[in-house]
Amino acid sequence: MTEITQKWDVAIVGGGMVGAALASGLAAQGFQVTVLEKQEPAEFAAGSDPDIRISALGASSVDLLKQLNVWPRVQAMRSAPYRKLETWEWQTAQVGFDAASLGLPELGFMVENSVLQRALWQRLQQQEVALKTPARLQTLQACNGGWALTLADGEKLHARLVVGADGASSQVRQLAGIGIRGWNYAQSCMLISVRCEHDAGDCTWQHFTPTGPKAFLPLFNGWASLVWYDSPARIRQLQAMSMAQLAEEIKTHFPARLGKVTPVAAGSFPLVRRHATRYVLPGLALVGDAAHTINPLAGQGVNLGYRDVDALIDTLTASRERAEDWASERVLLRYQRSRHTDNLLMQSGMDLFYFAFSTQAAPLRILRNLGLMAAERSGVLKRQALRYALGL
Repeated sequence: MTEITQKWDVAIVGGGMVGAALASGLAAQGFQVTVLEKQEPAEFAAGSDPDIRISALGASSVDLLKQLNVWPRVQAMRSAPYRKLETWEWQTAQVGFDAASLGLPELGFMVENSVLQRALWQRLQQQEVALKTPARLQTLQACNGGWALTLADGEKLHARLVVGADGASSQVRQLAGIGIRGWNYAQSCMLISVRCEHDAGDCTWQHFTPTGPKAFLPLFNGWASLVWYDSPARIRQLQAMSMAQLAEEIKTHFPARLGKVTPVAAGSFPLVRRHATRYVLPGLALVGDAAHTINPLAGQGVNLGYRDVDALIDTLTASRERAEDWASERVLLRYQRSRHTDNLLMQSGMDLFYFAFSTQAAPLRILRNLGLMAAERSGVLKRQALRYALGL
């Protein structure tokens, strides 16, 4: 094919939940944006079973999606509000949060990843955003005050700013030579879509056990998602079972409050912590999982990604209004400074929680349950912790 070099303000590699939100926000601010995505999200089918992958969107993430005019599209498909959150190891040491204590109608919404991606894609199709799909990035080179991108089909683009929104194994991060720090946790995680005998309600809960947490996420129309943390070998064993066998394991290992459920689909993934050594270079930025992955204990992954999106949009638009070189490293470092500490704090907080509840030594078990009891009675502190987690 004939090579045509197209010039863009911003080229976003990755049109998933975070990349598509960033593209929509920047396009609304008048930036010329192109999105490179391997495949377009599938059409939504109203009668379909839920996607195994679920995101627990906090209040600030929902606010961002409302600003982008995406939230009505999500609601037109499906979502489920959750108004209570409970966590415990001993029944006598339970911590509960509820929306009413913050004066909110809900704490957030459970949304299938596929629904969120489709809603964002529909919005982008209405905006002046060039969607390139299927598109695979092949090379990335600093060039003429920006970056030259070559796609697998030979097409060449030039962008003043390249954003890596291409997930935990980010190709942009690797091609730009940005390193990562991190480790694999000693556990894997299984997600199970189940039908509930009774209404799933609006309370999401997490029970800590010696082998790892068991969590319940209420969905729509009697559907729910179960999250099972355990050793990689045990998760592989569960993954190999029939749904009938898995139902028996759920009955044995989940708390009785779950009631009778029928598993329909399951998937698993390893737990990995990654943090990029830097988020930016001149004319290049990382957002979402490309910059940081987190233990999914509190479902904060996509919410942190949306805080990145908010911060990067604010940084770029404010810089452009001051007639600065908005793609310069000096400006992009403002974005890095605004997000790095918050992401690190959330990662470390989840790790502290994870390791504290992974140790079975009797003194520590007593201490952590006393800690939960104290947290339940802490009033203002408890509400402030919840507000922080929700991004309020």
